[in-house]
Amino acid sequence: MAGLAIYGDLQCDVEGNHTVIINHILESCKILPPTGENDKKLYGAITEQMVSRMIIDNPNRKRIICMAVTAPKYELRDGSPSSWSAAIDELTSGYLDGQQKLFFVSAGNVVDPDEWKDYPVSNKSMTVQNPGQAWNAVTVGAYTDMVDIDKDNKKYSEASSVAPKGGLSPYSSTSYLWEKWPIKPDIVMEGGNLRKDSFGCWECEELSLLTTYYKPSEKHFHFTNATSAATAQAAWLAAQIQVQYPDAWPETIRALLIHSAEWTPMMKSQFLNGKTKGCYKELLKICGYGVPNLNKALWCMKNSVNLIVQSELQPFDKSEDGSRYVTKDMHIHELPWPKELLLELGEIPVSMRVTLSYFIEPSPGEVGWKERYRYASCALRFDVNGTDTKEAFLARINAAAEMEGEGYESDGGSVKWVIGKNNRHLGSIHSDIWEGTAAELAVSNLIGIYPAVGWWKERAWLERWNRKVRYSLVVSLQTPRQDIDLYTPVYNIIKAKVPVTIAGMK
Repeated sequence: MAGLAIYGDLQCDVEGNHTVIINHILESCKILPPTGENDKKLYGAITEQMVSRMIIDNPNRKRIICMAVTAPKYELRDGSPSSWSAAIDELTSGYLDGQQKLFFVSAGNVVDPDEWKDYPVSNKSMTVQNPGQAWNAVTVGAYTDMVDIDKDNKKYSEASSVAPKGGLSPYSSTSYLWEKWPIKPDIVMEGGNLRKDSFGCWECEELSLLTTYYKPSEKHFHFTNATSAATAQAAWLAAQIQVQYPDAWPETIRALLIHSAEWTPMMKSQFLNGKTKGCYKELLKICGYGVPNLNKALWCMKNSVNLIVQSELQPFDKSEDGSRYVTKDMHIHELPWPKELLLELGEIPVSMRVTLSYFIEPSPGEVGWKERYRYASCALRFDVNGTDTKEAFLARINAAAEMEGEGYESDGGSVKWVIGKNNRHLGSIHSDIWEGTAAELAVSNLIGIYPAVGWWKERAWLERWNRKVRYSLVVSLQTPRQDIDLYTPVYNIIKAKVPVTIAGMK
């Protein structure tokens, strides 16, 4: 894992002749005892203690925490919180020390050779393992592009790969069986493949990732695979974003990774059985949001523009007479879309993707852990105006923000989302895509961020009702037409204004 966290794709580095530049360092701490195992009730406390020790030793470092330890013996199989996953949510939220943290955790693996034979059915039945259900963590599953087997080797002459190129890795667990809890994994990274023949399915070096060996005096390289390898690579990706954007919040790096992710054509072929929102929900449960793209996370192209907002709001407050607790803040961000250009483009297809990332604070004492509307401190939602006027949009958002009762949300107006609000509003990161024409998008330039119910409001006697929550919002505008320049007019609009709600464009 250390080799992948340092270098990323080491195979590419070894085979190439380019210079490898490393701009980050590694720390390591152990949460497993030399022999036996820890008390399962202490998993969360031990994890928190180890991270706290690293922070105390070097308090000024920007950290990306990566953990590939799971507890399959103690998984709950329904996605509900455990004491371990809740500890990770508490740790990342900043509740303990005021520092929000970016945390990567592996989804866990399918390891039984008999289950490998039933790929991909076995992946659907193998649920993401504890603590991968943590809301704030980036849970990493695995896909694979590795399918090449040495057919010249007589031993492998009849062999083939289990997973197709670009498909879900045979190792990867999923949240296919979960109902109301967050959809996991969030993203998938290369996790290797398996070889199959008439005798069964087997691990092999050719279909695994190259990495460093822990005893360099014996040999320099070794191979690894599965969701542990995928998690280490995801941490490497996040480090590259942190280097490029040193002031980016953990919430922002998380948002950029997921915002840049796409499903491969093979994933859609394997698991997308239609175009309904229910079909996309099934795909999400198996492959998350897909494979992140570092270039898309970091850079704008001429035909693709990313906008980033880092802000905070206070979700709840006391009513004027002090008799009850009500929703307080909502934010409206006006996007600098080039309206005239979009209207001129008319029926040319354009897509807008929106990703909202924030960290929740878990309900203390395991109260409300059976209900997703009671586990989180608060929830945030986003919506866009579509064809609504500003006044109609504000009225719609206000109704959603002020409505009492758990789970009430805006009706979405005229915007036809790919994933849909009922699917994307699980967990604490929400991402969706609107595909339409340039003319339709020309008037849709308002995004509203508003709070939903949470225990900060419902358990007001705990004195957290007046807390603020940070959020990161990433919005992209893109067209498949390479000859259309969206970047320059958007840049000029931003340059001509004082940047208040839109920042971080590069």
